[in-house]
Amino acid sequence: MLKPYQAIPIEECNQPLTEISGLITIDPHPYMSLGAPYGDRSPFFVRQGILEKLRTAQAYLQEIRPEYQLAVFDAYRPIAVQQFMVDYSLAQLAEGKGLELNQMTETEKTALMSEVLKFWALPSHDPKTPPPHSTGAAIDVTFYDANTHTEVNMGAPIDEISDRSLPDYFASFRNAQAVGFNRDRQLLNQVMSQSGFQRHPNEWWHFSYGDQMWAWLSDRKMAIYGGLESL
Repeated sequence: MLKPYQAIPIEECNQPLTEISGLITIDPHPYMSLGAPYGDRSPFFVRQGILEKLRTAQAYLQEIRPEYQLAVFDAYRPIAVQQFMVDYSLAQLAEGKGLELNQMTETEKTALMSEVLKFWALPSHDPKTPPPHSTGAAIDVTFYDANTHTEVNMGAPIDEISDRSLPDYFASFRNAQAVGFNRDRQLLNQVMSQSGFQRHPNEWWHFSYGDQMWAWLSDRKMAIYGGLESL
């Protein structure tokens, strides 16, 4: 089943991928550590325009919160990696619920996959429906605290399949820690949106510019970045 943003047409601008530089990247990369099949590709590549916007966002962050820096968790993702991570996430979710995938009915697997697909795009090879990360226009980012030399606790780890990943999950909480989580999530959105990025409705960490999701969220008629493997 198509997601709403996948109906947006793509007018590919043919901008090249470029390696992320001048920003903190999460190393070792978690998906590579799991054995995701990147081949000769790197997860820390984006389209040239995305890198420029990331640098603008970083400069803005330094002005308003000097001790914080943007940290890139994940960026470009080949479709084979998308498939690997969807399969991995499905298996992890089943395990977390005490279920065995090979003993589940197709109906049960479909219900479990629907939870996964709230957070992961289908690994489509159709050039009209590329996964956002496979366009080089989507990035997963968090904050790094230069004072403590650690990632900032944002209330839920990146990729957690639960309601805690929803951007506004902590908005109604009143305890000090939850208020801090919500404040930092809103700050991240402020910093990224100031540079033109749009945030994924279900993920506090996922932002994009120029892909189908960005076009859908910003009420644009056309995306400018399509799947790189179809170029």
